[in-house]
Amino acid sequence: MENTLNKRYGLITAIAMVVGIVIGSGVFFKAEKILLSTGGNLPLGILAWIIGGCIMIVCAYTFAKMATKYEKVNGIVDYAEAALGPKYGYYVGWFLAIIYYPTLTSVLAWVTARYFCVLLGWDITSGSCMVIAAFLLIGSFALNYLSPIVAGKFQVSTTVIKMIPLYLMAIVGTIKGLSSGLTMQNFSEVAIPADELGGTATILFTAVCATAFAYEGWIIATSINSELKDAKKNLPRALVGGTFIIMITYLLYYVGLAGAVENEVMMAGGEAGAKIAFANVFSSVGGTVVFVFIVISCAGTLNGLMLGCVRGLYALGSRNVGPRPDIFKQVDPVTNMPASSSAFGVLLCGFWMMYFYGANLTEGWFGPFCFDTSELPIITIYALYIPIFFMIMKREKEWNGFDRFIAPALSIAGSVFMIIAAVFSHGQAVIYYLIVFAVIMVIGAFFAKKKDGLE
Repeated sequence: MENTLNKRYGLITAIAMVVGIVIGSGVFFKAEKILLSTGGNLPLGILAWIIGGCIMIVCAYTFAKMATKYEKVNGIVDYAEAALGPKYGYYVGWFLAIIYYPTLTSVLAWVTARYFCVLLGWDITSGSCMVIAAFLLIGSFALNYLSPIVAGKFQVSTTVIKMIPLYLMAIVGTIKGLSSGLTMQNFSEVAIPADELGGTATILFTAVCATAFAYEGWIIATSINSELKDAKKNLPRALVGGTFIIMITYLLYYVGLAGAVENEVMMAGGEAGAKIAFANVFSSVGGTVVFVFIVISCAGTLNGLMLGCVRGLYALGSRNVGPRPDIFKQVDPVTNMPASSSAFGVLLCGFWMMYFYGANLTEGWFGPFCFDTSELPIITIYALYIPIFFMIMKREKEWNGFDRFIAPALSIAGSVFMIIAAVFSHGQAVIYYLIVFAVIMVIGAFFAKKKDGLE
């Protein structure tokens, strides 16, 4: 078998992957949580979106600068390795392969199934919803493995499709809300005062933590840098341009929602909140049609996350580290995809999906070890970024002052902000998550030694 991947993706596909991976379920899935966490305080909710977006953009810029210097197999692993050596790169890669990619991919499969069930009026906690989620996982895996070029084209097309409901709501909802006065009403009235929710600082941290899921995923686009044409130019353009598009889109959509439905109705609607908002603006039939686009957008996000998930152990195997690198670094000559890495990635997704169901959709199968896999792994990756940013400031002496000091410093501040936000939002659950994280990293230590002599 071959051990190299072809240069098959261009700039447009890369931008579509950044936008498409990030935009999808999160803006719908977390909008209700942000409203609930702020007590319906829209200005505070918008501030949370802006803070989360700015953190994403500045971190993307810093990594985009690194992308102009390093081009190998798996972006973030390359950057960790270049900054702090192969050991740190290995542990970052291990975390991505075992926790980060499969947890987020499994959550996305459930979220996609969730909105499909909302569309049909089914219970989102039922067994049928989980069965649909499992089929979505397998389908996304099959698409990425059997035809990566088709998967790339699917990513581009779903990115276009998912922008339709967002911008329809942004434009039509805003116009309707301004004409009816609902927008001003929602911005001026607060359903639950801040002091009843623990104070302004607490609810802002909680809201920003919720935005983490909606904004996350852009770093996954770096996993295809070895498959991207002219990666040193195109990857930075895709990261910076894509993340800016994302933040603006979210802000416009959030303002549009304020003109579509009362805050109290949106907060009480739960998983059906988005459907109610679209029905109010576009009628019941029109809202249902637009909601179909939401389901498709979630499927596109799932496809993008799976793209990174199936390459998790390949990134380690290509460095001759991790469990059986001789197996996991192999590339199928027919599909030009890492076969063993892909299979293991989808199995991990299945495992983490069962965990998510047991920890978050039931009374709690795992006792105190029930934590939210849609947010805490994301906060962990921000913590892992911090040493990389510090090393940029120390080592990249040929860079200008902004790129070497200001951008990394802002990235560090943003990452620390996210960590603090997680502590405020999740409380003791953070401790139990860190225990699980530590156990998995200790297991990874047994496979950390480089296997020499492998072809």
